[in-house]
Amino acid sequence: MTGDGAVGTQIAHAVVMPPEACASPSSVVCPPGLSNLVDRASLFVGREEELKELDAALAAPGNVVVQAVHGLGGVGKSTLAARWAATRTSMHNPVWWITADSPAALDAGLAGLAVALQPALTDVLGQEALRERAVQWLATHHGWLLVLDDLAEPADIRALVARATTGRFLITSRRASGWHGIATPVALGVLDHSEAVDLFTQILTHDRPRVSDGADEVCAELGYLPLAVEQAAAYCAETGTSPRAYLDLLAQHPAELYADTAEGGDTNRTIARIWHVTLDRLADDPLTGQILRTLAWYAPDGIPRTLLHHLAEPPALLRAIGRLAAHSMLTVDAETGDLSVHRLVQALARTADPHDPHREPQSIKQARSLAIATLSDAFPADIHDPASWPTARVLLPHVEALTSHTQSLPDVDTASLLERMGRFLHGQGAVNRAITLICRALASRAGVLGKDHPSTLASRNNLANAYESAGDLGRAIPLYERTLADQARVLGKDHPNTLISRNNLAGAYRSAGDLGRAIPLYERTLADQARVLGEDHPDTLGSRNNLASAYRSAGDLGRAIPLYERTLADQARVLGKDHPDTLTSRNNLASAYRSAGDLGRAIPMYERTLADRVRVLGEDHPNTLASRNNLAGSYESAGDLGRAIPMYERTLADRVRVLGEDHPNTLTSRNNLAGSYESAGDLGRAIPMYERTLADRVRVLGEDHPDTLGSRNNLAYAYRSAGDLGRAIPLYERTLNDCVRVLGEDHPTTQTVRSNLDVARNG
Repeated sequence: MTGDGAVGTQIAHAVVMPPEACASPSSVVCPPGLSNLVDRASLFVGREEELKELDAALAAPGNVVVQAVHGLGGVGKSTLAARWAATRTSMHNPVWWITADSPAALDAGLAGLAVALQPALTDVLGQEALRERAVQWLATHHGWLLVLDDLAEPADIRALVARATTGRFLITSRRASGWHGIATPVALGVLDHSEAVDLFTQILTHDRPRVSDGADEVCAELGYLPLAVEQAAAYCAETGTSPRAYLDLLAQHPAELYADTAEGGDTNRTIARIWHVTLDRLADDPLTGQILRTLAWYAPDGIPRTLLHHLAEPPALLRAIGRLAAHSMLTVDAETGDLSVHRLVQALARTADPHDPHREPQSIKQARSLAIATLSDAFPADIHDPASWPTARVLLPHVEALTSHTQSLPDVDTASLLERMGRFLHGQGAVNRAITLICRALASRAGVLGKDHPSTLASRNNLANAYESAGDLGRAIPLYERTLADQARVLGKDHPNTLISRNNLAGAYRSAGDLGRAIPLYERTLADQARVLGEDHPDTLGSRNNLASAYRSAGDLGRAIPLYERTLADQARVLGKDHPDTLTSRNNLASAYRSAGDLGRAIPMYERTLADRVRVLGEDHPNTLASRNNLAGSYESAGDLGRAIPMYERTLADRVRVLGEDHPNTLTSRNNLAGSYESAGDLGRAIPMYERTLADRVRVLGEDHPDTLGSRNNLAYAYRSAGDLGRAIPLYERTLNDCVRVLGEDHPTTQTVRSNLDVARNG
């Protein structure tokens, strides 16, 4: 027994090291077929090109080869790496998989490799020592393959790659940059359409047959992202939900479905979770989240960086964009600088989740408001100015995307954006799309501002105008009449908007062939605009042009031509020679000369106007196509069918491509081409084309539209030319009765049909 101050006995515990621990790592022989790969790619589709690319790269001669497969979380990087490694095990030994999402995980994986090479070291050496033995072994042996999965930072492996220079590394990472001097990056995109549908179907029908109708639509909605496709298919298989029902659920409950996984699935492998992890890594800069939440409301591709300029000063903005690109959350076009974001990243970023700090409801609401305001500021105010059209075309898909995401959220700013885009599309000939957007703008303005607000009335006028362009006079005229009455009551009879509505109503009457109402209304409107706005106001000049056109429709060229000539001179002086309205007046004056038989003035004017419209408006603008059609008509009138027919054929093809098969202008081109075939004596092509055009005009415009009546007259004339009076005379008789009823006894078309009928009857 010892007392105070006595020296006790100390016992030292020695660790007995196995002989393996003393052996140099360079002398350790790898057991045959050593691999820790598990079946990470049991369901694998496509990716043939990517697999070949890895084959070529990792089979390259030399010492170390490092390939870094990078891409958006959920795009299938790990699956691709696992499939490639699993099918190439005979070429490498060992094949070792390490989860490398942190330096600690990387070290643990290397330590595991050391133990696998020398099992006797289990629980003998610490992790740091084991890690070092693994690195030394890799540095002194050939033929190994190390798969580093989900590497967070390229810098984490710089020292490892520098030392282990005799094997192959295959890396997966969300990092798109930072690989210089370390690895060769390989970008991995989404699946193609057929591959995505194949993957969805395999999972859906894994245990038994199920209805897969709608699978292609689900895959498209999910942007062909493999993880999202897997997640959706597993959900459908487990819950018995059809693909089409899943689409409905996704629209109604996106937050839940993005975060859901099948029973027994990895809750960390959902699209909501994997992107949450990435954003956590970027959380030191709140601007990165703001950028994603703002981009979420636009189209996924071709997003101008200018739509983000309200968020921050350029240096900070560029730095944040660079970080998002580095983590594959967006891509930057190397040539234009435009941004692209996967549509599911967008969908998630605009889906509120109070439990996710990156998607708090208030933050998403603020981002939506900012996106609307920014796009509204950027979209051109004057959509009639050709100089603004390139900008409008760039922004068009983003306006359409934004408004599609905010359909249930009517507000004044969105309505204004819809209105401007609708008017732009109308001017470009996309009438049906324009009608849809203006209808939404009208509904929003009526709901928020009230039915009598000037903006609401303006939307109603624009909608009527679009209906008229589509040939739907049955809806256009009553809407014009109602709008005019309301504007006169709310704004006053002399308000400029009221005068515009009156002018438009007169135009609709003229389109319907009702010149008895159109001409007096045009005359009154012109007088009032000259008094209120002045003789040189653009609206006044527009009314004068329209009145001249009404006189021409009535066959009164004695009044039409001088009025056209005066208007053209005034527009050139006030608006400029290249203004679209000036070009319209010149086209109309040429048409009046042609109607008067003065082809010597008509043809050169048409040719000049066509050249100017091509230069100012572009080859495909509806007005350019109208000029080409008119020039072809003047060539036909001059008997020059060698120039007329090819020009008609080209114009018809272009109108079909630009405006669509059923646009009234397309039907006009087809009617005119049939007429030129008839003039050339080719009734074998003319009559079937007339018949088809008549049927289409009846379907699109209605039985009583003036263009339909014109088609019926033309077909009857072709029957007569073919000697088929048995079909010609009854068709003339029916057309004459309808012309008298719709257009009146004295309308030029009625008189033409009556004359044609007399000739057919009397031989």
